Amino acid sequence: MGRTRYLVSYDICEPRRLRRVAKVLEGFGVRLQYSVFECPLDDMRLTQAKAALAGVINHDEDQVLFVSLGPAAGDATLVIEAMGLPYEVRTRVTII
Repeated sequence: MGRTRYLVSYDICEPRRLRRVAKVLEGFGVRLQYSVFECPLDDMRLTQAKAALAGVINHDEDQVLFVSLGPAAGDATLVIEAMGLPYEVRTRVTII
């Protein structure tokens, strides 16, 4: 089965959990913005990501969104359009 590209964004209410969520997602994709990752995942990796996040977030206060962008084949710039600053994959470490 092929991989699907997901846009994963999160709203976490507590700073410690926020850092833990970001650390988990660094293992599955690349950071696009402070609380947004692009993750090319097959079904197994999607399940692993969701399980890892489920153990970190507070299910009554936090939210993680998975938005499918379609097949992961090809370049992300084909599906991501930016206004203002141009889209680029962040290569620097972002401190939260």
